[in-house]
Amino acid sequence: MNKKLLCFLYLLLPGGITPALAQGPPQPSSLLDNAVAQVLLAVIFGLFIAIAVLGNVVIQAMDLYRERIKKTADKTLLIIGITITGCLFSNNTMAQTAVKETINGLSPTAFYVLTSVIALELLVILVLLYALRILAGIESKRKSKAAAAGKPAISWWERVNKTRSVSAEAEQEADMGHDFDGIRELNNPTPPWWKWAFFLSFIFGIIYLWVYHISHSAPLQLEELAIAEAHAAEAKEAYLANAANNIDEHSVKLLTDAADISSGQKLFSTNCAACHGAAGQGMVGPNLTDNYWLHGGKINEVFSTIKYGVPEKGMKSWKDDFSPKQIAQLASFIKSIHDTHPAGAKEPQGLVSEN
Repeated sequence: MNKKLLCFLYLLLPGGITPALAQGPPQPSSLLDNAVAQVLLAVIFGLFIAIAVLGNVVIQAMDLYRERIKKTADKTLLIIGITITGCLFSNNTMAQTAVKETINGLSPTAFYVLTSVIALELLVILVLLYALRILAGIESKRKSKAAAAGKPAISWWERVNKTRSVSAEAEQEADMGHDFDGIRELNNPTPPWWKWAFFLSFIFGIIYLWVYHISHSAPLQLEELAIAEAHAAEAKEAYLANAANNIDEHSVKLLTDAADISSGQKLFSTNCAACHGAAGQGMVGPNLTDNYWLHGGKINEVFSTIKYGVPEKGMKSWKDDFSPKQIAQLASFIKSIHDTHPAGAKEPQGLVSEN
């Protein structure tokens, strides 16, 4: 098991940490730069939101059940006080045993403060849930009495949407007097889910503005398109480079691009001119500018002759010296000097071949 994971799990046990497991990287310059601190702060923020929601629910219910809440408040405060004291005492004890140690680069003081806040938040959530359980029990009894008295029950969906037009009498009260083609306008409140979605859209807009237009931590659509096009161009270039080396005597095509012909000319001047002449007029090797060929004059035949050579006549194989792309460039250059009629051209050899 990972050493850091063992250290983190051992921190959850009472009695602190041992120096062997407490050793970690140097303390970062900022609390927010530490990964452990970031996780703990995120947990604290999430629990704070949960507390805010539960607290809001409890506050709304306090008007109905103030006396019952008041009776449980003393117990709640006592539990919170005992828990906070225990957390502080435990953290103080652990800090004394690891004063000079760090937890994944985070100081013990900062770590224990953050974990204490999380523990306190969890305690508050448990207390709120306990209060809600009490309130739910009272509400359940109240609804049972109401149902026994003949009052209509309201479904959870109606409570979530806070609809008031659930009966003919309620619709008459909510009618605003606007009637068109049998459709009446009712003064119903806006559903809570719609309000929350509206508020969340504001939060989303602020986050979007910060991420894409202020901090530039994520690319905009045009920037993302440019990045995608750049990656596609790199992939295309790599594909073409690989495809260029997949050429053989069966798939080779005559190249007519000036850059390819120029590359073929450089290869010819460096490696072939000694036997075939600088202009291809022929010396030890045959003339390459006329219509006569010893081994065929088609582009695939010239490519094959260069690739495999003619060992019995002193021409080596160039497949280990040139890449398939270079052989195609060299063969295309040889085809480009056809019918140039250089001075001192060697007599024809071989048979007439189609181009």
